[in-house]
Amino acid sequence: MNNLKCTTSNCEHNIRTNCTAGIINVSGNAACGTKIKREGSALAQQFAELEAAAEISSVENEKVYVQCDAECVFNKDNVCSAEKITVSDTLFNTKCASRKKQQS
Repeated sequence: MNNLKCTTSNCEHNIRTNCTAGIINVSGNAACGTKIKREGSALAQQFAELEAAAEISSVENEKVYVQCDAECVFNKDNVCSAEKITVSDTLFNTKCASRKKQQS
């Protein structure tokens, strides 16, 4: 998947809303299990994004494999089949905001 956008404010893999993890794991409740908090928190996130400004075009085209355990219309054999997804912070964790539950 080329269009994974991550808006988490404190993750080692997030560079200007682009995920650099390569593989992410989305749990049954749609939480991102791959998030690694940056040492230095959100302030360190801002510095990392400033440093990567010149290299951002290469990061924007990184492919990310999304392994998914969530009940979702895009989950095909535990792999996300959506063309694009957004991962964002919630009150207690970081979740796939693009999850669409299957209708019964």
